Amino acid sequence: MRSEKQIEQKLAREVKRYGGIAPKFTPPGFDGMPDRIILLPGGHIAFAELKAPGRKPRKLQYARHRMLRRLGFQVYVIDNPEQIGGVINEILTT
Repeated sequence: MRSEKQIEQKLAREVKRYGGIAPKFTPPGFDGMPDRIILLPGGHIAFAELKAPGRKPRKLQYARHRMLRRLGFQVYVIDNPEQIGGVINEILTT
């Protein structure tokens, strides 16, 4: 089984492979924001909440995800490393 940290590391590696970056996103005083911001070539931007397999975001995290989506951003909850390729592809094609 993969841990949240392992999934997060794989996401960062895969984004880098596509020429982008996925820095940790921890704005001070704004709890519940997604773990990583994904920045890909061509100005593509999205947010990723990383979870251990089968784990779900907390109530505050869901609220932040809804807020970001209302602002027009894509937000992904990733709890399986197999999701990463599809997420990157979707970000690049939307």
